[in-house]
Amino acid sequence: MYNFIFDIDDTVYDQIVPFRQAFERNFARYTHLPLDELYRQNRRFSDAIFEQQQRGEISLEDMHVYRITEAFRVMGIEIPREEALAFQRDYAAAQHEIVLTPDMQEALDYCRVRGLKIGVITNGAGDHQRGKVERLGIYDWMPREAVFVSGEVGFAKPDVRIFRRAEEMLGLDPAHTYYVGDSYANDIVGAAAAGWKSIWIHRRGAQIPEGGVQPDLTLGEGDSIAAAIRELCE
Repeated sequence: MYNFIFDIDDTVYDQIVPFRQAFERNFARYTHLPLDELYRQNRRFSDAIFEQQQRGEISLEDMHVYRITEAFRVMGIEIPREEALAFQRDYAAAQHEIVLTPDMQEALDYCRVRGLKIGVITNGAGDHQRGKVERLGIYDWMPREAVFVSGEVGFAKPDVRIFRRAEEMLGLDPAHTYYVGDSYANDIVGAAAAGWKSIWIHRRGAQIPEGGVQPDLTLGEGDSIAAAIRELCE
């Protein structure tokens, strides 16, 4: 029997939905921009500076400004700090309305009925990520103790120590544990380093670097995580 540990952002819900809402409120004049690419760049710059922010070398506000201004710069557009902050306020507000995808609800229901061990490993500040978990209703399927947030644990994916913490607390066998996530660098590389299996939620054209580790299973747009978990367990 397998265990399944999940990422949060862009895995159990589609993070581009609140991003789009904030974009339309603040940058509707840029209708020519490919939103998927702007979002992808925003995530890329966010990941690039995440560890600096966690170490206190840059403020959370400055990180928020940096990631969206740099994403726009890639598109050849300069935006002022004030617009970046207004976008972030609306982005944060929109994240209060996030919901699980129906497919993820089905997957979690299946895991619960089968008695599988499930949990969450997510990067970010404790209060911020816990708030998302609560709004998504994740605690309906698992206890608070099964959710591991990098800002609380003290190390972040892909650091193998956060995977080890989950193993210790949940009694996981690495060889029988799948990590489900969308970030190749954080989720797939981190899971492989920990000796876990992985399911990659492959969104928006991300590519595996040459020579990079391969996920055990890749799901593209429209593929069902619930169906994949059922197939692995039956």
